[in-house]
Amino acid sequence: MHPSGSRTHTVTALLAAMCLILMPTAAGADGSSRPHGGGGRFAVYFPIIAKYNKSGERFRIEGFCRSACTLFLGIRNVCVDRKAFVSFHAGPDRVTKKWGPNSSSTKTMLRAYKPALRRYLVDGHHVDRRTYHTLSGATLIDRFGYHECPPGTPPLPIRAERG
Repeated sequence: MHPSGSRTHTVTALLAAMCLILMPTAAGADGSSRPHGGGGRFAVYFPIIAKYNKSGERFRIEGFCRSACTLFLGIRNVCVDRKAFVSFHAGPDRVTKKWGPNSSSTKTMLRAYKPALRRYLVDGHHVDRRTYHTLSGATLIDRFGYHECPPGTPPLPIRAERG
């Protein structure tokens, strides 16, 4: 074998090993709200919440998180990025289909929040209707006592949403 061929294989092997060492693994990476920020059916969120509550791994609220995404605030080891925007609203009742603070969906979401945030949303009538009430991550941290996320992997870009 040519001597430079051996060197090429060695360099390639070293580069591959470095990539494996530096690449975050699924088990070592924080979970993120980003793929689920638009809300949706609770059935999508409950298994994710259960997984992170069971493992104790950190879960980051980042970017835009609205509607059912706010259920992630109930994860035991949740942290909030200061630059996040979290939007709350009333949910529909499964039986009556009416939206408001006493609907089954709204009650489920409220149970996921810290008591001070829950009081704020109910007393301020922010969960009486379908319209969003948005709070910054900084407000959730400073006013309602959620943990701030430590610096981590730079966030993925957020696609602008069209209304």
